[in-house]
Amino acid sequence: MTLTPLVYWAQRHEEIYLRVELTDAQNIDVHAHENVLHFRAQGHGAKGQNDYNFSLEFYLPVKPGVSHKSTQRQVNITVQKEQRGWWERLTTQERKPVFLAPDFDRWLDESDAEMEIREKEEKKNRLKTSRQKEEGFVSLKTGYLFTYNLVQFLGFSWMFVNMTVRLFIFGQDSLYDTYHTMSDVMFFCQTLAVLEVLHAAFGVVQTSVFPTLIQVVARNFVLFIIFGSLEEMHNRPVVFFVFYLWSIIEIFRYPFYMLGCFNTEWKPLTWLRYTIWMPLYPLGALSEAVAVIQSIPIFDKTKLLSIPHPKAIGTSVSFSYFLYVYLALLFLGFSLNLRHLYKQRTRRFRTKKRKAN
Repeated sequence: MTLTPLVYWAQRHEEIYLRVELTDAQNIDVHAHENVLHFRAQGHGAKGQNDYNFSLEFYLPVKPGVSHKSTQRQVNITVQKEQRGWWERLTTQERKPVFLAPDFDRWLDESDAEMEIREKEEKKNRLKTSRQKEEGFVSLKTGYLFTYNLVQFLGFSWMFVNMTVRLFIFGQDSLYDTYHTMSDVMFFCQTLAVLEVLHAAFGVVQTSVFPTLIQVVARNFVLFIIFGSLEEMHNRPVVFFVFYLWSIIEIFRYPFYMLGCFNTEWKPLTWLRYTIWMPLYPLGALSEAVAVIQSIPIFDKTKLLSIPHPKAIGTSVSFSYFLYVYLALLFLGFSLNLRHLYKQRTRRFRTKKRKAN
């Protein structure tokens, strides 16, 4: 005796949905041949644990490819119509089989189905519009970040090449006029570097705000306060070492970011980006500290930026006291940034090793 399971059906303009009430179905065989759907499986149905099968000859032609998905409680079958349209009934015979019934969980009238299609199309259009806006924003952000990194790379490259050439041509004499020849470009680049703090703060780039803030503030303090406000510091060789070390670090960092804007990597550059800071960053911090120490007697002598007291006290607090505190903070910031850079390097190359394995 042939056992047939309970089958529920619903339709859309392009698809037929069948739900076969068969628990824990196994050995499922579903296929369409010459417009007839054939189903066979083992499972627990209306007549208990048995083999069940049925055949349905569709009202209109369907595509041969049939998809099905089995769950613990049922088997869901999807059949594609050959031509888009709404069927009067499911099978060729007007009288439906006794095991077949409408699936009211998915049942829609033709007008409701058309409304569903419109809603899907509207949702698709909204997603498409949103995606286009997002892609436009991403492309705009990519262009902006690439331009920013390119400008910084050109600025620091110009200073590095210029200082190197002058050192070979003029020797030690070039150490004493670095500020007069390079300060304008360095002021421009370091002022522009403030944007990097904003990039991190507003999520334009995925990086920590605090290490970026430490580096930008420390550099700009040395540049604007120590070098910029004291004319006596302009001819000191320490200016050359500070500018030169900053430039070497940045001519590798900014090209790395430029390639990153397009998800591109050049392995030698990546290695330099995450390695060259090891000797250069401590030397840069040391040269900044030397610059601050050399400026302390000048601030004491000139009383520049000193905090005046009332006339009754008749004295003022020298700015040099703040510089002593700044030296301690410089060492602390240097330690934090060194730890941050080391973590970055470890994370980067640990990921590379995992991918290689």
